[in-house]
Amino acid sequence: MDRRTFLASTGAVFLAVPLAVDAQPTQKVYRVGMLESTSQAINAANLDAFRRGLRELGYVEEKNLVIDYRSADGRDERFPALATELV
Repeated sequence: MDRRTFLASTGAVFLAVPLAVDAQPTQKVYRVGMLESTSQAINAANLDAFRRGLRELGYVEEKNLVIDYRSADGRDERFPALATELV
């Protein structure tokens, strides 16, 4: 390896290091499980208010929050299976 190749490769490494250091740290994604007896369409106003409240606290869906919504659609016998699915 000649001197020019060595200096060029070393210079490239020193230029690339600051780019790697400035990388954004990954943000934690929080998951909220919701189990309701009514459908999401019927409960839309309450769900929207819940999302709005979370946004005011800094939690934004598809950025740092995932809401897993499960509905029993008025059939209480579905609750155990839906709860297991959420867990």
